[in-house]
Amino acid sequence: MQQTIVRVICAIGESGQLGLEGRLPWEGNRSPEFTADVARFFDITRGHVVIAGPKTIASVPEFARVDREFFLLRSSMAPEETLKRFAGRVVFIGGGPPVWDAYARFVSHWDITRLPYDGPADRWFNPRWLTAGGSQPESKP
Repeated sequence: MQQTIVRVICAIGESGQLGLEGRLPWEGNRSPEFTADVARFFDITRGHVVIAGPKTIASVPEFARVDREFFLLRSSMAPEETLKRFAGRVVFIGGGPPVWDAYARFVSHWDITRLPYDGPADRWFNPRWLTAGGSQPESKP
């Protein structure tokens, strides 16, 4: 069975900020660094699978739904079983801390952009995620 390649692409603020009240803290900022980060996300995930929770998937604009596959995660789903569905594919895990807590052990590559944001947040990047990964879901014969 071919392995699933598991990646994360995310942006963080200067102090590791990820979220504020269920959204990106810098959401709506039209400065070049922020718009370039959004464009980069769409470019890198093109042709691949993005698995994430309902809020993250709902935030994706309609134009971006045609050239990547989205899969809706639920907390009751076992990461190993979910990833097996996409054997041989590149899968990006989205959704923030609760999802990354569950999937970090499978992530082989973290693509992180540091943005010039130093404001409030209620969700933070956990550096331990970076060293948790690289394992693959067990495949059964």
